[in-house]
Amino acid sequence: MYQDDLKYTKTHEWVRLYKNQVARIGITDHGLEQFGAILFVDLPEVGSDHDQYDSFVLIEGDNMLSEIDLPLSGRILDVNEELNEDPSIINHDPYGDGWIVEIEIAHDYEIEHLMDYEEYQDYLKKGGDGEKD
Repeated sequence: MYQDDLKYTKTHEWVRLYKNQVARIGITDHGLEQFGAILFVDLPEVGSDHDQYDSFVLIEGDNMLSEIDLPLSGRILDVNEELNEDPSIINHDPYGDGWIVEIEIAHDYEIEHLMDYEEYQDYLKKGGDGEKD
């Protein structure tokens, strides 16, 4: 159930771009399959700065524990505090209420490194192994 208005990464994060250099970030359905049921999310601090591809959140599922990479450089503007109470929201609504963070984008040019819907679908058809470039 991927959405065509989003950008995607090879490590299965999605990015929804807003005006004023703001982006909301979450995990795709494909990425969630690897985790299974989400049990715990360790959210970053609001106001913290991160570079593109920095690990910014730790997620524990019943299949694996992994750090998730930030698709774009930026400052954390907001975190989804509801995940502290019910991390399974990500499983039930990964593109809506299951968002993880909102950031202020530091470098517009990094957006060019993200895939659009069609590119992501092609990537998945070719195996979509989650490896970074």
